[in-house]
Amino acid sequence: MKYLYSDSCKLSLLKFLLLVLFTSIYSIAYSQVGSPADSLKADSLGAKGKKIQKPVENLNRQYDFGDLTRNILHPKRKADTLHRGSGITIVPNVAANPTIGGQLGIKAVAGRRLGDDPNTLLSIAATSASITTKGIIYFYVNHNIFTPGNKWNIQGNFVVAKTVTPDYGFGIGRDITGGNAIDNVLTDPARKVYPIHSYYLNFREKIYKEVEKHLFLGAGLEFNVRRDITNKDTVNNATPSSVYNNQHGLPQNHYSADGFLFNVEYITRDNPNRAYKGIYFDAGFRVNQTWIGSTKNSVQFTTDFRKYFSLSDSSPETVIALWNWGSYLLSGTLPYLELPGTARDVTFRSDRGYTSQYFKGTEFNDTEAEFRFPILSNKFISGVTFVNMQSGNDEQGTKIFQVFQPGYGAGLRVLFNKVTRTNLALDYAFGRYGNKGFFLNLNESF
Repeated sequence: MKYLYSDSCKLSLLKFLLLVLFTSIYSIAYSQVGSPADSLKADSLGAKGKKIQKPVENLNRQYDFGDLTRNILHPKRKADTLHRGSGITIVPNVAANPTIGGQLGIKAVAGRRLGDDPNTLLSIAATSASITTKGIIYFYVNHNIFTPGNKWNIQGNFVVAKTVTPDYGFGIGRDITGGNAIDNVLTDPARKVYPIHSYYLNFREKIYKEVEKHLFLGAGLEFNVRRDITNKDTVNNATPSSVYNNQHGLPQNHYSADGFLFNVEYITRDNPNRAYKGIYFDAGFRVNQTWIGSTKNSVQFTTDFRKYFSLSDSSPETVIALWNWGSYLLSGTLPYLELPGTARDVTFRSDRGYTSQYFKGTEFNDTEAEFRFPILSNKFISGVTFVNMQSGNDEQGTKIFQVFQPGYGAGLRVLFNKVTRTNLALDYAFGRYGNKGFFLNLNESF
C-alpha cells in the first residue's frame, strides 16, 4: 500500500489532529519507546522449500500519542530508544455511546509480559472511575494475567456502580401478532424505552491452568448483586421487567445471581488489546445456586470465539477479525437484568449500533466481522469497517436463529501506546428501529 503523505505533511497533520481530537484528552503515556520484539516473528516455507522469516513488527517506525505529545511539547527532543516502556497509559475516561450518554472520568490501562519467556502472553489490567450524563456512576478494576510460560491465566473483575439501564422489552424485536396485553408489554413491539435504576455490585474471579500448549482449563466464582431497583409501576405489569418478574417469581426491587464458573480456553492470538493473528476461544458453564446467595438456580452455557487474519507481512495491522459469542440458558431462571442480549458480552462491546440490552432472551447469539487497516504509514491513524448480526429467542414461540437484527458502521483508530497496542477507538454505527450512535472507547471491541 502506498501513502501520499510527505514527512512534513505528516507532522502538520498530526499536530492538527492533536488539537482537534485531544482537546479534552491528555495521555500520560509512560511507554518511552522501547520495542521488545513482538510475537509476530514466524518461519514459513517459500516456493523452493526454503524458510522465509517474516519481518518482526518494528515499533520504532510506529508513532503513538506519546511521540506526538513529545513532538508538540518538546520538538527538539529525540525519542529515547534505549528504554523499554512501562506499558502504562493514563487518560481521562472520555466515552460516548447511546447507552451511557457522555462519560467523563479517569482510566488507567497497563500491559506487560511477565518473566523472560518471549512466548508468554501479554498481561493486562485496567481501572476506571467515571460519571455519565445519564446519571451512571461506575468504578471497576479488572485483570487478565498470564504467569511466565503461560502456566496460569488469572482473570478477574470488580465493579461498583449506580446504574441506569434502558429497557426495550424481551425478545429480538419480532412483532407478536395476536398476543395478549401482557405479551405486548413484555415484548414491547413499539420499542418504548423504560429506564431501570439500580445499585450494582459485581465480583468475578477465574483461574485457568495450561494443560496443553495454548489450552487451559479453569474454574471460578461470580457474584452479581442489584439493590434498590426502581422502574415505573413495576407491580402492575406495566413494564417488561415487571411482567417478567411476576411470571418467574422474582422480586421487583432486588436480586442476586451468584454462581460457579467452569471454563475451557484456547489462545493463540498475539495480543489481547489488538490482535493481528491467532485464535481466542472460551466456552463454559455458569451454575447459579441459591445456597450461595443466588435468588434463583440456573445453568447457562456460554461461548466466545475470535479469529484474526493478517493480510500483509509488511503491514500486519491489516486484519480481518471475526467474532461469535453466545449465551444459552439450559435450566432454571435468570433475573431480568442478567438475561443475555445486546452488548452483554464480558466487555460490553458487541452489537455496535444499539444500546445495551436493546434485544434480550434466554438464548442469544452475536456474530461480527471487522476489517482493520492502517491509514498513515506510521500507523498513528487507522480505520475500521464492521458489520454485526444478533439473534435471540422470546417466550412467545420465537426460536434463536429465526430472526436476525443487523448493525454496521465504520471508525477511526488513534495509536495511544505502541508497546501494548492500545488504541483510541472512535466508531459510528447504525442499527434498526432508528438506532444509531457514536461509540468511543480504548482498544478494539474484540
